[in-house]
Amino acid sequence: MENKFGKIKTIAEAMEYVTDGCTIMIAGFGGIGSSYDLIQAIIEKGVKDLTLISIDAGDPDLGPDHIVANRQCKKLITSHIGATKAAGELYNAGELEIEFSPQGTLAERIRAGGVGLAGFLTDIGIGTVVEEEKQKVVVGEKEYLLETPLRADVAIILAQKADEFGNLVYSKTARGLNPLMARAANITIVDAKEIVPLGEIDPEDVITPGAYVDIIVHGEGDWKWSWQ
Repeated sequence: MENKFGKIKTIAEAMEYVTDGCTIMIAGFGGIGSSYDLIQAIIEKGVKDLTLISIDAGDPDLGPDHIVANRQCKKLITSHIGATKAAGELYNAGELEIEFSPQGTLAERIRAGGVGLAGFLTDIGIGTVVEEEKQKVVVGEKEYLLETPLRADVAIILAQKADEFGNLVYSKTARGLNPLMARAANITIVDAKEIVPLGEIDPEDVITPGAYVDIIVHGEGDWKWSWQ
Protein backbone atom coordinates (compact mmCIF):
# COMPACT_ATOMS: atom_id res chain seq x y z
CA MET A 1 0.00 0.00 0.00
CA GLU A 2 1.49 3.31 -1.08
CA ASN A 3 -0.07 5.35 1.79
CA LYS A 4 0.41 8.53 -0.24
CA PHE A 5 -1.87 10.51 2.10
CA GLY A 6 0.03 9.45 5.21
CA LYS A 7 -3.14 8.39 7.02
CA ILE A 8 -2.34 4.70 7.47
CA LYS A 9 -0.56 4.32 10.79
CA THR A 10 0.14 1.78 13.49
CA ILE A 11 -2.14 1.48 16.51
CA ALA A 12 0.71 2.75 18.69
CA GLU A 13 0.95 5.90 16.55
CA ALA A 14 -2.80 6.41 16.77
CA MET A 15 -2.69 6.16 20.56
CA GLU A 16 -0.49 9.27 20.73
CA TYR A 17 -3.71 11.27 20.44
CA VAL A 18 -5.38 9.51 23.39
CA THR A 19 -4.28 11.21 26.60
CA ASP A 20 -5.40 11.55 30.21
CA GLY A 21 -8.59 13.57 30.58
CA CYS A 22 -9.57 13.56 26.92
CA THR A 23 -13.07 13.05 25.55
CA ILE A 24 -13.51 10.01 23.32
CA MET A 25 -16.46 9.00 21.17
CA ILE A 26 -16.71 5.24 20.80
CA ALA A 27 -19.07 4.02 18.11
CA GLY A 28 -21.01 0.78 18.19
CA PHE A 29 -23.89 -0.75 20.13
CA GLY A 30 -23.31 -3.66 22.49
CA GLY A 31 -19.89 -4.13 20.92
CA ILE A 32 -21.24 -4.31 17.36
CA GLY A 33 -19.47 -1.57 15.41
CA SER A 34 -16.89 -0.94 18.16
CA SER A 35 -13.18 -1.41 17.52
CA TYR A 36 -11.71 -4.22 19.61
CA ASP A 37 -8.08 -3.33 18.91
CA LEU A 38 -8.37 0.39 19.62
CA ILE A 39 -10.30 -0.16 22.84
CA GLN A 40 -7.69 -2.69 23.96
CA ALA A 41 -4.96 -0.18 23.10
CA ILE A 42 -6.64 2.47 25.28
CA ILE A 43 -6.67 0.01 28.18
CA GLU A 44 -3.05 -1.01 27.65
CA LYS A 45 -1.94 2.63 27.53
CA GLY A 46 -3.54 3.17 30.93
CA VAL A 47 -4.94 6.63 30.27
CA LYS A 48 -7.36 7.83 32.94
CA ASP A 49 -10.05 10.42 33.71
CA LEU A 50 -11.63 9.90 30.31
CA THR A 51 -15.02 11.18 29.23
CA LEU A 52 -16.64 8.58 26.98
CA ILE A 53 -19.51 9.30 24.61
CA SER A 54 -21.23 6.13 23.44
CA ILE A 55 -24.78 5.09 22.64
CA ASP A 56 -24.48 2.49 25.43
CA ALA A 57 -21.89 1.21 27.86
CA GLY A 58 -21.40 -1.92 25.79
CA ASP A 59 -22.25 -5.44 26.86
CA PRO A 60 -20.33 -7.30 29.57
CA ASP A 61 -16.69 -7.40 28.42
CA LEU A 62 -17.67 -5.93 25.04
CA GLY A 63 -17.17 -2.42 23.68
CA PRO A 64 -16.76 0.51 26.11
CA ASP A 65 -17.46 -1.78 29.10
CA HIS A 66 -13.78 -2.77 29.02
CA ILE A 67 -12.69 0.83 29.67
CA VAL A 68 -15.41 1.53 32.24
CA ALA A 69 -14.71 -1.66 34.20
CA ASN A 70 -11.01 -0.79 34.23
CA ARG A 71 -11.88 2.50 36.00
CA GLN A 72 -10.34 4.67 33.31
CA CYS A 73 -13.55 6.61 32.71
CA LYS A 74 -14.67 9.46 34.98
CA LYS A 75 -17.77 10.42 32.97
CA LEU A 76 -20.01 8.54 30.55
CA ILE A 77 -22.46 10.28 28.21
CA THR A 78 -24.84 7.60 26.99
CA SER A 79 -28.42 6.46 26.54
CA HIS A 80 -28.38 3.43 28.83
CA ILE A 81 -26.14 1.19 30.91
CA GLY A 82 -28.54 -1.68 31.58
CA ALA A 83 -26.41 -4.37 29.96
CA THR A 84 -23.22 -3.64 31.87
CA LYS A 85 -22.71 -4.59 35.50
CA ALA A 86 -19.56 -2.51 35.94
CA ALA A 87 -21.17 0.77 34.87
CA GLY A 88 -24.10 0.31 37.23
CA GLU A 89 -21.91 -0.61 40.18
CA LEU A 90 -19.50 2.29 39.68
CA TYR A 91 -22.39 4.72 39.17
CA ASN A 92 -24.14 3.61 42.36
CA ALA A 93 -20.85 3.83 44.26
CA GLY A 94 -20.35 7.42 43.11
CA GLU A 95 -17.21 6.53 41.17
CA LEU A 96 -18.64 7.22 37.71
CA GLU A 97 -20.57 10.25 36.53
CA ILE A 98 -23.22 9.44 33.95
CA GLU A 99 -25.14 11.88 31.76
CA PHE A 100 -28.14 10.09 30.29
CA SER A 101 -29.57 11.18 26.97
CA PRO A 102 -32.35 9.45 24.96
CA GLN A 103 -30.85 7.55 22.02
CA GLY A 104 -32.34 9.71 19.29
CA THR A 105 -31.39 12.87 21.17
CA LEU A 106 -27.87 11.58 21.72
CA ALA A 107 -27.46 10.84 18.02
CA GLU A 108 -28.73 14.31 17.11
CA ARG A 109 -26.42 15.96 19.65
CA ILE A 110 -23.48 14.22 17.99
CA ARG A 111 -24.73 15.19 14.54
CA ALA A 112 -25.10 18.78 15.70
CA GLY A 113 -21.52 18.76 16.94
CA GLY A 114 -20.34 17.48 13.58
CA VAL A 115 -22.14 20.07 11.47
CA GLY A 116 -21.54 23.09 13.70
CA LEU A 117 -25.02 23.64 15.14
CA ALA A 118 -25.26 25.44 18.47
CA GLY A 119 -28.08 23.16 19.59
CA PHE A 120 -31.58 21.99 18.72
CA LEU A 121 -35.04 21.85 20.25
CA THR A 122 -36.92 18.69 21.22
CA ASP A 123 -39.89 17.83 23.42
CA ILE A 124 -38.38 14.44 24.29
CA GLY A 125 -37.77 14.36 28.04
CA ILE A 126 -40.19 17.11 29.05
CA GLY A 127 -41.57 16.27 32.47
CA THR A 128 -38.82 13.72 33.25
CA VAL A 129 -35.36 13.78 34.83
CA VAL A 130 -33.98 14.45 31.35
CA GLU A 131 -35.07 18.09 31.61
CA GLU A 132 -33.09 18.80 34.78
CA GLU A 133 -30.74 21.79 34.42
CA LYS A 134 -31.67 22.28 30.77
CA GLN A 135 -32.89 25.48 29.19
CA LYS A 136 -36.49 25.49 28.02
CA VAL A 137 -37.72 27.36 24.96
CA VAL A 138 -41.34 28.06 24.02
CA VAL A 139 -42.18 27.94 20.32
CA GLY A 140 -45.80 28.35 19.20
CA GLU A 141 -47.01 27.91 22.78
CA LYS A 142 -45.25 24.55 23.06
CA GLU A 143 -42.33 23.96 25.40
CA TYR A 144 -39.09 22.38 24.21
CA LEU A 145 -35.73 21.48 25.70
CA LEU A 146 -32.62 23.04 24.23
CA GLU A 147 -30.17 20.20 23.67
CA THR A 148 -26.53 21.13 23.20
CA PRO A 149 -24.10 19.58 20.69
CA LEU A 150 -21.45 17.00 21.54
CA ARG A 151 -17.91 16.92 20.24
CA ALA A 152 -14.86 14.91 21.24
CA ASP A 153 -11.10 15.11 21.13
CA VAL A 154 -10.96 11.68 19.50
CA ALA A 155 -13.50 9.44 17.75
CA ILE A 156 -12.83 5.69 17.65
CA ILE A 157 -14.81 4.12 14.84
CA LEU A 158 -14.94 0.82 13.00
CA ALA A 159 -15.27 0.37 9.24
CA GLN A 160 -15.59 -2.72 7.11
CA LYS A 161 -13.42 -1.19 4.41
CA ALA A 162 -11.33 1.96 3.96
CA ASP A 163 -9.27 3.21 1.08
CA GLU A 164 -5.97 4.95 1.71
CA PHE A 165 -7.64 8.40 1.79
CA GLY A 166 -10.14 7.25 4.42
CA ASN A 167 -13.32 6.84 2.40
CA LEU A 168 -15.32 4.35 4.45
CA VAL A 169 -17.81 1.54 3.98
CA TYR A 170 -19.55 -0.03 6.98
CA SER A 171 -21.07 -3.45 7.55
CA LYS A 172 -24.86 -3.38 7.81
CA THR A 173 -26.12 -2.39 11.29
CA ALA A 174 -22.54 -2.06 12.55
CA ARG A 175 -22.71 1.35 10.86
CA GLY A 176 -24.65 2.72 13.86
CA LEU A 177 -23.36 6.12 14.95
CA ASN A 178 -19.99 5.64 13.25
CA PRO A 179 -20.70 8.17 10.46
CA LEU A 180 -21.96 10.81 12.93
CA MET A 181 -19.02 10.40 15.30
CA ALA A 182 -16.51 10.53 12.45
CA ARG A 183 -17.55 14.15 11.83
CA ALA A 184 -17.74 15.26 15.46
CA ALA A 185 -14.17 14.85 16.71
CA ASN A 186 -10.91 16.73 16.37
CA ILE A 187 -9.14 13.48 15.47
CA THR A 188 -10.99 10.56 13.88
CA ILE A 189 -9.26 7.19 14.14
CA VAL A 190 -10.66 4.38 12.00
CA ASP A 191 -10.10 0.69 12.59
CA ALA A 192 -10.62 -0.79 9.12
CA LYS A 193 -10.95 -4.52 8.62
CA GLU A 194 -9.72 -4.04 5.06
CA ILE A 195 -7.64 -1.24 3.55
CA VAL A 196 -7.58 -0.85 -0.24
CA PRO A 197 -5.95 1.56 -2.71
CA LEU A 198 -7.76 4.75 -3.69
CA GLY A 199 -10.26 4.05 -6.44
CA GLU A 200 -11.19 0.52 -5.38
CA ILE A 201 -14.33 1.64 -3.53
CA ASP A 202 -17.28 2.63 -5.69
CA PRO A 203 -18.09 6.27 -4.79
CA GLU A 204 -21.75 5.26 -4.52
CA ASP A 205 -20.83 2.93 -1.65
CA VAL A 206 -18.95 5.51 0.41
CA ILE A 207 -20.76 6.45 3.64
CA THR A 208 -18.08 8.56 5.31
CA PRO A 209 -15.85 10.66 3.02
CA GLY A 210 -12.15 10.54 3.74
CA ALA A 211 -12.10 14.25 4.49
CA TYR A 212 -13.41 13.38 7.97
CA VAL A 213 -10.76 10.71 8.64
CA ASP A 214 -7.35 11.48 10.12
CA ILE A 215 -5.87 8.07 10.93
CA ILE A 216 -6.49 4.56 9.58
CA VAL A 217 -5.29 1.43 11.35
CA HIS A 218 -5.77 -2.19 10.44
CA GLY A 219 -7.14 -4.04 13.44
CA GLU A 220 -7.19 -7.81 13.34
CA GLY A 221 -8.82 -8.56 16.70
CA ASP A 222 -12.50 -9.06 17.46
CA TRP A 223 -14.79 -9.62 20.42
CA LYS A 224 -15.39 -13.07 21.84
CA TRP A 225 -19.16 -13.41 21.76
CA SER A 226 -21.13 -15.43 24.29
CA TRP A 227 -22.12 -18.03 21.69
CA GLN A 228 -18.57 -18.68 20.54
